[in-house]
Amino acid sequence: MEKSCTLVVHFDKGTPALANEIKEALEGNDVAAKIDALKKAIMILLNGETIPQLFITIIRYVLPSEDHTIQKLLLLYLEIIDKTDSRGKVLPEMILICQNLRNNLQHPNEYIRGVTLRFLCRLNESEIIEPLIPSILSNLEHRHPFVRRNAVLAVMSVYKLPQGEQLLDSGPEIVDKFLSTEQDPSSKRNAFLMLFSCSQDRAISYLFANIDRIIDWGEQLQMVVLELIRKVCRNNKGEKGKYIKIIISLLNAPSTAVIYECASTLVSLSSAPTAIRAAASTYCQLLLSQSDNNVKLIVLDRLNELKTSNREIMVEMVMDVLRALSTPNHDIRRKTLDIALELITPRNIDEVVMMLKKEVVKTQSGENEKNGEYRQMLVQAIHTCAIKFPEVASTVVHLLMDFLGDTNVASAMDVVVFVREIIETNPKLRISIITRLLDTFYQIRAARVCSCALWIIGEYCLSLSEVESGIATIKQCLGDLPFYTITEEGDGQEASKPIQQVNSTTVSSRRPAILADGTYATQSAALETAMSPPTLVQGSLSSIGNLRSLILSGDFFLGAVVACTLTKLVLRLEEVQTSKAEVNKATTQALLIIVSMLQLGQSSILPHPIDNDSFDRIVLCIRLLCNTGDEIRKIWLQSCRQSFVKMLADKQCRETEEIKAKAQISNAQPDDLIDFYHLKSRKGMSQLELEDEVQDDLKRATGEFTKDADDANKLNRILQLTGFSDPVYAEAYVTVHHYDIVLDVTVINRTKETLQNLCLELATMGDLKLVERPQNYTLAPESSKQIKANIKVSSTETGVIFGNIVYETSSNVLERTVIVLNDIHIDIMDYISPASCADVAFRTMWAEFEWENKVAVNTVLQDERDFLNHIIKSTNMKCLTPPSALEGDCGFLAANLYAKSVFGEDALVNVSIEKQADGKLSGYIRIRSKTQGIALSLGDKITLKQKGAA
Repeated sequence: MEKSCTLVVHFDKGTPALANEIKEALEGNDVAAKIDALKKAIMILLNGETIPQLFITIIRYVLPSEDHTIQKLLLLYLEIIDKTDSRGKVLPEMILICQNLRNNLQHPNEYIRGVTLRFLCRLNESEIIEPLIPSILSNLEHRHPFVRRNAVLAVMSVYKLPQGEQLLDSGPEIVDKFLSTEQDPSSKRNAFLMLFSCSQDRAISYLFANIDRIIDWGEQLQMVVLELIRKVCRNNKGEKGKYIKIIISLLNAPSTAVIYECASTLVSLSSAPTAIRAAASTYCQLLLSQSDNNVKLIVLDRLNELKTSNREIMVEMVMDVLRALSTPNHDIRRKTLDIALELITPRNIDEVVMMLKKEVVKTQSGENEKNGEYRQMLVQAIHTCAIKFPEVASTVVHLLMDFLGDTNVASAMDVVVFVREIIETNPKLRISIITRLLDTFYQIRAARVCSCALWIIGEYCLSLSEVESGIATIKQCLGDLPFYTITEEGDGQEASKPIQQVNSTTVSSRRPAILADGTYATQSAALETAMSPPTLVQGSLSSIGNLRSLILSGDFFLGAVVACTLTKLVLRLEEVQTSKAEVNKATTQALLIIVSMLQLGQSSILPHPIDNDSFDRIVLCIRLLCNTGDEIRKIWLQSCRQSFVKMLADKQCRETEEIKAKAQISNAQPDDLIDFYHLKSRKGMSQLELEDEVQDDLKRATGEFTKDADDANKLNRILQLTGFSDPVYAEAYVTVHHYDIVLDVTVINRTKETLQNLCLELATMGDLKLVERPQNYTLAPESSKQIKANIKVSSTETGVIFGNIVYETSSNVLERTVIVLNDIHIDIMDYISPASCADVAFRTMWAEFEWENKVAVNTVLQDERDFLNHIIKSTNMKCLTPPSALEGDCGFLAANLYAKSVFGEDALVNVSIEKQADGKLSGYIRIRSKTQGIALSLGDKITLKQKGAA
C-alpha cells in the first residue's frame, strides 16, 4: 500500500549525518544542537533511511523540553514515523505521546496549542485521538483566534476519520453553534468549510440564514461559499436559480479574487444573457484594474472562451476589451486585437476603427522602441476590418499611407499590401490612393515596399495625367542618368567609379530567396534596413532618390520591377495619349533608363553583377518596348490584374471555409427530451431564473449538451506490454495531455501464487522525465492491479518509454523474476496540430531556422496530389499553398506545410516533387524547425509513413 506523505523537506545526500552524532546531540543540554540534530533526523527519515532506538531517546530527552522550536520539530518527527505495526494496530509506545499531546492542548502558550492541533489534523489513528477529543473541543472556546481556527480544522479531520462519526457524533452541531458566535474571519472560514465537507445541509441553511450579510464576509469565507454553490448546483441543477442571485451579489465584493471566481462560476452554471453579461463586464473591469500582466492574459483567455460561446453578448463589450490596448505589453495587445477583430459588426465597426486609428497616431509620438511592432499589429487589424467592411477603408487608407516610409519594414509592407488590396476592392478610392501614393513614393526606403508600390502604380494608373505622373515620379526617384561614368583610360585599374557614393546601412546579399510556392530563386537583394541620408560628392544632385540608392546598392530585382512598371506605363500611354510624338518620347526615355540599369549590372563597379533572372526580365522589357503587339499588350495590361483578382477571390474563399470549419456543429438526438418554455410553471421564479431555464432548453434542443463518445479512440491507445504466455500480463492505456503523459497500466497475475514486492520499473529516452518513484505491490493469485505512472514532457520530439516488471513469488522470496516490457513510443503527432501563417512569415521563419532535415521521396504513389495529401494526413499539418496553385497537370508540385506544437514551436515542411518519365515520383521533403528534436522526429515520421503509403 502506498504511504501518504504530508511533509516534504529538501535533503542534501552529499553530507550524511551519523546516527551516533544525532543521538549524542539529542541527549545533551545544548538547545541549538538539539534543534539541529532533530532537523537532521527528520530529513534522514523522510528519505527512507532508519535510525534505530531514536524514538526512546526522543521520549526521554526531547519530550520534556519547553523550547517552542523543539516542540514544533518534535511534532514533525511524530508526524512522519510509523505509528502502527504491519497488521495496522497502533504501537504500544505511542501511548507515551498521548499525555504529552494532552498537556500541549492545555498549554498556556497559544502557539504550542495551535501547532499541536495542526498536528492532530494529520493523524489517522483513532486510538491516539480518542482520549484527546475533550481537549480539542475545549480549544474551540480559547481566547486566541489562532487556536480556535486550528481547533475547528482538528474537529473536521476527526469527523472525517473512518470511525469519526462515532468518535464525534455531534461534530457538525458543535461547529454550527461555534460559527454563529465566531467573529474571526479565518475561524469562520474553517468552520464553514467543515460544515461544507461534513454536513452540507447545515452549510446551506447557514448560508441562506445570513444571505444579506454575505457581502461583508471575509475573502476566504466567500471563496468557500462559491465552492459550495458550485458543488450544490452540479448535483442539483434545478435549484441553481437562487444560488445565481448570491453569485451576482458577490460580484460587488471588494476582493478581486472573489470577483474573478464569481464570474467563472456564473459562466459555468448559467447560460442566461443577464448572467453572461455580468460575467463579461466583471472580466473587463479586472482587465483594466489589474496591473499584473499574467492576470490580464488569464482574463483575456476567459473573455476569448466567452466570445466562442456567447458572441452576441461579447459584441456589446468590444470597446471595453479594446481599452486593454493601453497596456504596453505586446502579448496582451495581440490577444486583445485577436478577440476584438472577431467581434466587429456593422454597428460597432466605426467605433473600433476610430479607436485603432487613435492608437496608430499614438505610435508616431511615442519613443518606445517597440512602437514599430505595435504599429504593424494595428495595421493588420485595420486591414482585417477594411476587408470585412469595405466602407471603412476610405477613413483609414490615407492615414496608413503616411507609414509607407516607416523604418519598420514589416509594418510598411503590411501597409502597402493593404493599399494594394483596397485599391482593387474599392474602385471609388482608386484615384485618391494613386494620387497619394505618387506624392509619398519618394519616402519609401525599403526595396520590398518599393516593389509592391511600383506594381500598384503600373496597374492602377489609368488616365493620361496619372500615367504621366507615374513616369515622372519614377524618373525623379531614379535621378539623372547615367548611373556611373567611365574614368580615364588605364588598363589593370578600376574601370569605373560611381558618381554618387551611397551612405546606406543596406548590405548586398546573394542568398536564395524563398518564393511563395516554396521554391528557391536567386536574387541580389538589399537587406531592408533603414537608410541614413546619403552623402553628397562633387557633381551629384542635391538629393538622391530612393530607387537610385537601392539600385546602386546592387538590388537588381527592384531594377527589374522598375523596368516592368515603366513598360506597363508606356503601353498604357499608347492607349490614352493621342500624340504619337509624346508616346515615342516616353518610350525612348524608358528605354534609356532600362538600358542604363542593364549597363550598371554588367559593369565592374558593383561587387556583384546582375543576376540572370533580373537580366532576362529587363531584356524582355526592352524587346517589348521596341516591338509591341496586341497579344503581348493584353497579357501585360489585363492578365496581371486578372491574376491578382483571382488571388484575392481565392483568399476570400479560403477564409470563408475556415470560418465554416470553426463553426460548431451540434446535433440533438432524436429521442432527447425537450421542455417547452411556455408550458413551464413560472410561480416564484425571478427573471434571471426564467432566462436560465430558456437557455438550457435551447442548448438541449440544439445538442450542445451532448458529447461525442471517445471509446473507439481509447481502444486505439491501449498498448500490450507483455506476452500472453508471461506469468504477469500487462497493458497500458496512454493519455497525452500537453505537458503530461499518464500511463494507466493494468497488471494481471496469471499464476496460482501470490506475487510479492511487484514493482513496475520504467525508464525514458528523449525529453521525458518520470515524476514519481515506483511503488511495491502484493498481487494475489489471478488478481489484477491498476498502476498509474506520470511522465513530464519538455519538448516536441519522439520519446521512448521502456522498462520491466520485477517481483518475488511466495514460494521463493530470495529469487527476483524480471519481465521485460515492450517499448512505448510517444508519437510526435500527439504534440503538433495544424496551424496557419502568412506566406511572408513562413519565408522569414524558413530563413531563420537552423535545423533542416532533408528526406528523399520514396513512394509507390504515382500522383503528385495523392502523395501530398498522404503526407498532410500522416504529419497532421496544414497545407498553406492554396488549392488553385496546385491545380493542373504539369508533372511538378511544390507546397508548404505548417504546424505548431503545444510548446509553441513551429514546424515547417516544403514538399517539392517531380514526375519522372517512368511515372514514378522523385524529389525531396525538407523539414525546418528551431529545435533539432522536432526536425528529426518529423523526418523519421515522414520516412516511415511514405514507405507505408505502398
